[in-house]
Amino acid sequence: MPEHFPAPRIPESNPWTTAKAELGRALFYDTRLSGNGTQSCASCHPQEDGFVDRLPRALGSTGEHHPRRSMPLANVAWNPTYNWANPLVTTLEEQALTPLFGEHPVELGLAGREDEMLERFAAEPWYQTRFEQAFPDDPEPISVRNITYALASFERTLISADSPYDRYMYQGDGSDFSDAARRGMQLFFSERLECFHCHGGFNFSDAVDHQNLAFSSQPFHVTGLYNIDGQGGYPAPNTGVHEVTGRPEDMGRFKAPSLRNVAVRAPYMHDGSVADLDAVIDHYAAGGRTISQGPLAGDGSRNPNKSIFVPGFLISNSERNDLKAFLHSLTDETFLSDPALGPPADLPPFERAESAD
Repeated sequence: MPEHFPAPRIPESNPWTTAKAELGRALFYDTRLSGNGTQSCASCHPQEDGFVDRLPRALGSTGEHHPRRSMPLANVAWNPTYNWANPLVTTLEEQALTPLFGEHPVELGLAGREDEMLERFAAEPWYQTRFEQAFPDDPEPISVRNITYALASFERTLISADSPYDRYMYQGDGSDFSDAARRGMQLFFSERLECFHCHGGFNFSDAVDHQNLAFSSQPFHVTGLYNIDGQGGYPAPNTGVHEVTGRPEDMGRFKAPSLRNVAVRAPYMHDGSVADLDAVIDHYAAGGRTISQGPLAGDGSRNPNKSIFVPGFLISNSERNDLKAFLHSLTDETFLSDPALGPPADLPPFERAESAD
């Protein structure tokens, strides 16, 4: 773990070990972990794109389009909650159950096929050995619980902390941190642009948790992306925390994801409806998005629930370029290509059954 990162909280029920993380790494890349054998976790979280999908909205293993895009996995060990807008999911172990068994929408499509999934791993000697090594005290190591424990252990190794920004700030090496990036950093952390309020700290997100915090918070924000009824409405089913709580005050509230590797993971926002960094800057400069016609029409800048940190701002073309240079400086090329985070070279192939669907 990098010295400039605080120690994450790890559940006492699932202490981290190398054997569990290596097993989780194999599971993450294995299509045995989908009902029809066509997708793995990595299908929607490819390493080269910062462990996030390029699609505006994710596509499940059965072909179902999801209402939201997949979330980036860099530094997820420090997240206080998981998913875009669910304050109830607070550990990676719990989160893993959603893509495995969720039905609304279907992701990996394993609901009702738990026994079939476990039989796939039990039938492969390579996995028998690794489950036994990862869970040596468990008489039945191949289980749903242990699969989620191993996946969570691997995901806690997805640490991105070697960007030009990191080297400049924490190692005194500014050789690849340009003058434009330095000017852009000043803008990013200015009260004029307000970016840092929701995207500050070591992980460029206010949604963080670690051992040094006395209290963990669960911030969610309305950015003025929609205002379809003039009263702050967001289009269903993407209504944010409101989808979980049903409370009107939670309409449109979503988590601010980390900005690490943000330049390589367009499109943006929870529904992938903002195409590139210029469009993101346009959105925040206007203090919200205006959609002039159609069923989503509305002036997001007038959303009554909008965060006070999205007031809008003026920005010149040169300042825009500086801000983008800073955002590009958060790209960690090592993280995007490190073989240790990729699929194991000896991962046994999975022969998909003809009857699988």
